[in-house]
Amino acid sequence: MDSIKNIAQNKKARHDYFIEETYECGIELVGTEVKSLREGKVNLKDSYASITDGEVFVKNMHISPYEKGNIFNKDPLRERKLLLHKREILKLIGKIKEKGYSLIPLSLYFKNSKVKLELALARGKKLYDKRDDIAKKDANREIDRRMKESARY
Repeated sequence: MDSIKNIAQNKKARHDYFIEETYECGIELVGTEVKSLREGKVNLKDSYASITDGEVFVKNMHISPYEKGNIFNKDPLRERKLLLHKREILKLIGKIKEKGYSLIPLSLYFKNSKVKLELALARGKKLYDKRDDIAKKDANREIDRRMKESARY
């Protein structure tokens, strides 16, 4: 049984993008970054991934410096290499070349004491798509409220 402990989620990603596929990948970190992650000091909000020379890197992921790390701390916004199988990377390269696809980190978590990142192949939403989603959520919330009220009587 896998023990999974969630560290951070990118809630805005599901609002701004249609998620086509997700991949679980490892991430190359330094010791002080892992200690900072254990304290939950990470921000995925504006992060994205790109493919360079057949390798996948996550950019703009902010891991706060570890307080007791002094000289061992690295730049909080540095590029970090993602660990994926070659066939997965080749598949992603083919998809990224299609118009409108991006690689977006969805969540960061510990799985059996290893740090994993959930990477999504996503397509950007237009403004009217976001409005549709909000309208559906509101409608479902209203239906649930009415059902709850009718159950009381």
